[in-house]
Amino acid sequence: MENYAHLVAKQREFFQTHQTKALSYRLEALKKLQAGVNQYEREIMNALKSDLNKSPFESYSTEIGIVLHEIRHAIKHAASWAKPKRVKTPLTHFGSTSKMYPEPYGVALLISPWNYPFQLLIAPLIAAISAGNCAVLKPSEWSPATSGIIADIVREIYPPEYISVVQGGVETSQALLREKFDYIFFTGSVTIGRAVMQEAAKHLTPVTLELGGKSPCIVHRDADLKLAAKRIAWGKLINAGQTCVAPDYLYVHQEAKEPFLARLQEAIAEMFGADPLQAEHYVRIVNAKHFDRLVSLIDPAKVRFGGGIDRAKLAIEPTLLDRVAWDDPVMQDEIFGPILPVLEYDDLSDIIPTINARPKPLALYIFSESKQVQKRILREVSFGGGCVNDTVMHVGSPYLPFGGVGESGIGAYHGKAGFNAFTHYKSIVRYTTKFDVPFRYPHVTNGLKKIKMFLK
Repeated sequence: MENYAHLVAKQREFFQTHQTKALSYRLEALKKLQAGVNQYEREIMNALKSDLNKSPFESYSTEIGIVLHEIRHAIKHAASWAKPKRVKTPLTHFGSTSKMYPEPYGVALLISPWNYPFQLLIAPLIAAISAGNCAVLKPSEWSPATSGIIADIVREIYPPEYISVVQGGVETSQALLREKFDYIFFTGSVTIGRAVMQEAAKHLTPVTLELGGKSPCIVHRDADLKLAAKRIAWGKLINAGQTCVAPDYLYVHQEAKEPFLARLQEAIAEMFGADPLQAEHYVRIVNAKHFDRLVSLIDPAKVRFGGGIDRAKLAIEPTLLDRVAWDDPVMQDEIFGPILPVLEYDDLSDIIPTINARPKPLALYIFSESKQVQKRILREVSFGGGCVNDTVMHVGSPYLPFGGVGESGIGAYHGKAGFNAFTHYKSIVRYTTKFDVPFRYPHVTNGLKKIKMFLK
């Protein structure tokens, strides 16, 4: 049975030296990571090509570039994030000052998925380092080339008692979760997220869970249909739909449906050519298990366009399913592939309760020129985050917290939100010794009367 007690103990021992809390140490660690990513850029791209057939463009724009942007942002702002924050002090605390002292949790466990195997492990690492933690990284066994290059980079730039990578399968994750960490950050499926939370509860370890769900995309009748089609096709089909915030299904107003679907087909052809399965850099499905699951969701009777598959390449053509109902298999769980079901609606009052009756999605997208329509959706539907008249772009901003709500996740990260995720804020009241306010003491004459007056 695998055992990582020694590794966790070594990291906890190193954390207790307090070196990682020094701002200079954090900044140097971030700069080392930045240099390592730049140095290994080609190797990272090659690994992503090997694991998922990602093109250099997609590898940089959705993984490497986002990571480098996060590092630059953290280097620029870490000093201000790490400063104690003075807050207001009520009159009842006359003679004192109040501050919040940010301190790292300690030793963190970061577990990442295979779909963005570089970005979704290194981005939380940036946050953990910025906050002053040690970290054990567990990359996905389903993206072995990228996991290997991450291990190489980390081994080269950090001592293992500070940052360490542990590779392996399910048994390795289970063994790590049996150890007592000070914080756990998990990105993956809802099912595994529940298991992670169960293990964390045994030690009362705080968690961030970045999960998923069926993220709706609403196309109202007044939307710019050509632009909507282009942006939805892009958001759905980056990484062959293997994106937690990809539009999972479309709700299209019945008046806009036919012209929109025609434009959507044109947008897909423009991006991927007449035969996407033959495109050199068309991202493949990660493995045969997921490929078979996705193929089983394609009902030939409901294919509007696409539907082609290449099992040898583990590739599935961008596929639109029309005349879909909520009891169809494709609508039961998150799709996580290049299949897009379409439902139509006549009135927002019909679809808002339908969306709200299901688990809260990680993302939601609304395409409409109407401010009233936009405001109504944002006000009446609960979801993790999203866009108005675009898809996926909210994930790339270090100024916006990214995370789910309900079954789509717990907690958020990116930028300052990531620093906060790995930080405990210690609240401190500092009193003067030059005088004392006597009202709080029970032996004071007419103490109850005086304290009531003071607290008004």
